[in-house]
Amino acid sequence: MYKKLQYISQGKTIEEQLYNIHQALDAGCDWIQLRFKNQTAKDIFTLAEAVKLLCNEYQAKFIVNDDLHLAQKIDADGVHLGLSDMKIDEARAILGNTKIIGGTANTFEDIENHVKNGCNYIGLGPFRFTTTKEKLSPILGLSGYFEILQKMKKNKIEIPVYAIGGITLKDVSPLMETGIHGIAVSGIITESPEKKLLIQQLNEKLYANVIV
Repeated sequence: MYKKLQYISQGKTIEEQLYNIHQALDAGCDWIQLRFKNQTAKDIFTLAEAVKLLCNEYQAKFIVNDDLHLAQKIDADGVHLGLSDMKIDEARAILGNTKIIGGTANTFEDIENHVKNGCNYIGLGPFRFTTTKEKLSPILGLSGYFEILQKMKKNKIEIPVYAIGGITLKDVSPLMETGIHGIAVSGIITESPEKKLLIQQLNEKLYANVIV
């Protein structure tokens, strides 16, 4: 089963991105989603190659945001596709069955479609307002997650769901109670002066009810 904590990378330059990703890996995060928007193809490729090496070194999962062809080119572990990106079934046809495909969702219907088309996990959000993402979908809040997860249960839909969007440490326990699998976070890790401690605290809450 997939790890419960994903770090979505931040940084306006290759150097900033690499620094933030390296820090997150060093602090114990073992799932990186590379998000580097509005950059040249050359810069994105340069960064992705470097991140792939880092993730190999730390034995971390490495997912590329949006860009399926880049994920394929550098042999990443998979790709995460937004609602306006390539369709999941098209991506699956290109990547085959061994790669991870994540899909962004805002509604139960989005999840239903993604599952039908061969998605491996869902990034469901946003939980609350976040400045990290432009063109934000309607905010879900705790009640939104609870409602959607209950609907999934009722319809016997089983797929790991990650909450995303402005999540803080104190949100993790109540979010986990809705039935989600984990969280995908960005700013909370990037901006933390004590990343190792934060990731330890996040994992404690994420795995609190897991029987080993």
